[in-house]
Amino acid sequence: MKMHFNKMAGVSYMFGDHPRRPFLQRESTKVRRCRQRHNDRGEALPTSSPFRREKREIAQGHKLRTSVALMLIIVLATALSVSAQGVPQVAPRAIPVSPASAGPNDIARFLAGMPLRENSPLAPLTRDPAWQAHAAFFEGEFTKLYQRQLLKLHAWQTTNLPELTQPTPVAFYMFSGPDFLYVDQFFPNASVYVLCGKESMGPPPDPLRIPNLSGALGNLENTMKSSLNTTYFITKDMKVDLQQQNLTGVLPVLYVFIARGDKSITNVTFGSLNSNGAFEEAAPGRKGGSTPGVRIRYTDNQSGNSQTLYYFTTDISDGGIKSSPGFLRFCERLGVGSSFLKSSSYLMFEQGFATIRNFLLGHSNRIVQDDSGIPLAYFDPNKWSLRLFGVYLGPIDLFKQHYQPKLQELFRQSNPPPVDFGFGYRWNYKEANLILVQRK
Repeated sequence: MKMHFNKMAGVSYMFGDHPRRPFLQRESTKVRRCRQRHNDRGEALPTSSPFRREKREIAQGHKLRTSVALMLIIVLATALSVSAQGVPQVAPRAIPVSPASAGPNDIARFLAGMPLRENSPLAPLTRDPAWQAHAAFFEGEFTKLYQRQLLKLHAWQTTNLPELTQPTPVAFYMFSGPDFLYVDQFFPNASVYVLCGKESMGPPPDPLRIPNLSGALGNLENTMKSSLNTTYFITKDMKVDLQQQNLTGVLPVLYVFIARGDKSITNVTFGSLNSNGAFEEAAPGRKGGSTPGVRIRYTDNQSGNSQTLYYFTTDISDGGIKSSPGFLRFCERLGVGSSFLKSSSYLMFEQGFATIRNFLLGHSNRIVQDDSGIPLAYFDPNKWSLRLFGVYLGPIDLFKQHYQPKLQELFRQSNPPPVDFGFGYRWNYKEANLILVQRK
């Protein structure tokens, strides 16, 4: 189940037939007159037959009754007209006709610069030069990403870690922000993905209501540029970019990664977590919990599997979890699964993130991470086995205080296989490291 970003032109859709209702056939005057000259058995009626005289008498009776009824209607209408003259007439209120709303899958494809259904409400916007330039930009960027990174990642994974493509009930990706791309590559068959970050979701994106489409699409491109060119989002830049224009929050980014990953969104639900960890759908008049989130259900177009992605805006420091325990309780309900950690700012090296670190150690059968994830010292050799890949050059200068001498020694002793793609802060594959930690 690999991503084929450079084959967008081949996307096709199946539409159900919607035959028009047949026109009501009107009976011609000639046929009607011919039918009236026959009785119920189809026999021709003589003009002087009793049957015809009876019909004529009945018709005359009908005419008399109709005339009387008509006179009564005229009298009544005249009375009503007189009584209504003193009441001012009110014109009927015009009901505004809003454009047909687009579904989340159409919106995702539009934001990703991918072809739409001909009858999509967003189809007219694809003729806008701004969208066409946006589509060309993303097509070029994702094609380069596929050739530079993902194609090599897939081949490397097949050789070194094929077990990661097996089904897993849940994949946890803490400190992820909107980076659905890479957890989907490493764990393509998870039933549920849980992502989180401090970045807000933003409102549901609606291209039909964006006054400056060019500016909004350009901002989306800027938001994703670092992730497409390296392997991570730059947090300080993302905080600014995600607040600009009309496409705000992480949801547009998630939509792009889902659509470009050859998936079809079937349902998007906004909600929040209560203190017990239950996801409650948002509803008018209902007060939400302290941890807002979104649930995105989609179908993988290659495998046909139905999968679910959750994203929550939350603080998973010790203090954040203590004040809003719903997120961790939600994760506990999902049981044990796989975990993914990449470019996580070495936060779990700090004392203020012990709770989330202990959760991952207790609810993971395997963890895929770079050296910025859980420090080596927290993996008990009696419980965990390590497989190392690439080289360990230590953290980048921004985090150099988190250098791990013991990890350096393990890399030197084991002479691990190389990594053929950029990973984490070391986006140059010649400097990258990857660590698989497996529960014994």
